[in-house]
Amino acid sequence: MSAYFGPGGNSDAFKASGFSSTLDAPAFVSSIGLNAYEYEAGNGLSANPKLLLAIGEEAKRYNVKMSFHTPYFISLSGVIPEKRLKSIEYIRQSLDASKLLGSNTIVVHTGSAAKITRDEAMRLAADTLIKTLESVDTYGIKIGLETMGKVNQLGTLDEVLELCRIDSTFVPVIDFGHLNARDLGGVFKNEDDYLRIFDRISSALGAQVAENLHCHFSKIEWTGSGEKRHLTFADDIYGPDFEPLINVIAREGLSPTIISESAGTQSDDALTMKKYYESLI
Repeated sequence: MSAYFGPGGNSDAFKASGFSSTLDAPAFVSSIGLNAYEYEAGNGLSANPKLLLAIGEEAKRYNVKMSFHTPYFISLSGVIPEKRLKSIEYIRQSLDASKLLGSNTIVVHTGSAAKITRDEAMRLAADTLIKTLESVDTYGIKIGLETMGKVNQLGTLDEVLELCRIDSTFVPVIDFGHLNARDLGGVFKNEDDYLRIFDRISSALGAQVAENLHCHFSKIEWTGSGEKRHLTFADDIYGPDFEPLINVIAREGLSPTIISESAGTQSDDALTMKKYYESLI
């Protein structure tokens, strides 16, 4: 049992090394000692299938575990039916891309609860997810539902777990920085705080899901509304700290994938976490 660590997208260090194409990302992350990479399509998927397939082949060559972040404009809880149907199409495209990349997980934002009640947002999101299963081929790829950082977004831990109960295709993607930000910094103070997350997931969805979580980690500045912006590990104000999380992962023998979403230093900070993890096992 071992954990995987890698960056979300291409870091400043990747660019400073002279790389410009994501085709080089698997080789880069492997060269610095990482073993995971999340392909970022938050602003939309523009890469052609040939390139995606080539990236996937490079990931296999360098033993880099791939995942895929879907477009941010997906809204499972959109009040306009056409928008939810369009979101299903974006998920379909993301699954197709993920298959080419050799990814076993796509990451989806669940939507907003700003203009409707949370109960209504959950009803709409559940309906969209059910329709997704009815209309797309998932290729056995997990659809990860991410915990979100803004208070008016759908995506508390409880909400994500409830949606994941619809079908085993859906799994939680735990963004520890998001959970910390939406609770205004009050969530993760020690190892027990992190362990409770894994225990709740195990109770809701089973031990195997909890032991093999796909996770995001970054320090995040927050305001009264929750998440404001991603920071780097140089931050000593907002947190959360990664060491208690890694202590739990190592002690409990868990095998998560931890994707760093630090602002520009994501490969550096992923490597910091991996080295700390390796010092414990």
